[in-house]
Amino acid sequence: AAGITDGFAYESSEIDWCEDNYKHSEHVVEYFNTMSSFFFFIISPIMLYLLHPYAKERSLAIHLVWIMMIFVGLFSAYFHMTLSFVGQMLDELSILWVLAIGYAVWFPRKLFPSFIKDRSTFSKLVLLITAVTTVSSFVKPTANAYALNCFGLHLLYILALEMRCCTDQKALGLAKLSVALWVLAIVCWISDRFGCSFWQRLNFCYLHGIWHILIVMAVAYGSTLIAYLDANNEIPYSLPGLQYWPCDKWAVGFPHIVLKSMTKTQKRC
Repeated sequence: AAGITDGFAYESSEIDWCEDNYKHSEHVVEYFNTMSSFFFFIISPIMLYLLHPYAKERSLAIHLVWIMMIFVGLFSAYFHMTLSFVGQMLDELSILWVLAIGYAVWFPRKLFPSFIKDRSTFSKLVLLITAVTTVSSFVKPTANAYALNCFGLHLLYILALEMRCCTDQKALGLAKLSVALWVLAIVCWISDRFGCSFWQRLNFCYLHGIWHILIVMAVAYGSTLIAYLDANNEIPYSLPGLQYWPCDKWAVGFPHIVLKSMTKTQKRC
């Protein structure tokens, strides 16, 4: 029992980010990193609302991505507030499950392994692998973050494959924005992790907090693009299009999918 309670202890994680500890509060280890996690709570409900027409037509399971992102924000705030081992594991495992749900609902059917014939079998396989990964992540916890970033690279590769034959200018613009945000986020994460002494000299130790903000925006843009490509493959009769909320004219704000038609002209077998 002592071992379990030790995991909840403040600073029981091996990871300590660059931000000065207890600088603004004796109860919050990394104040800015904790506060920046709340961006997940702001953006996730907006994305749930904006993607609802598409999810309703395609599969309500898609909502699980942004519901899990709320948990990512919650666990990230808890981790940075305490720097506890339990906080670290909850933070990393919630990200793993967001990725797993993304793979399960959006992975292109044409890229399924040959022995898998339908999405439900593929989803079960993904969830089984994720469950095994969840257990094995306790073996070497410091490696988890690097493994998660590798998943991110694989998603970029899949996106590049899907975008090769895309001529839609809005989709191409969204792809460039998503990748730019993701690259900026990764640069912040790596700089905070490995260049801390440099940033301390400049008295600017907030890069991990900036990573939180950039990554949630990258997920908002990237997941909408993946959803748009998916809608074209899976529900083409709905004539999906891309728009930005609140202002589409300037292509600023949050991207979402509009379905221009609801008549199922395809024959159903």
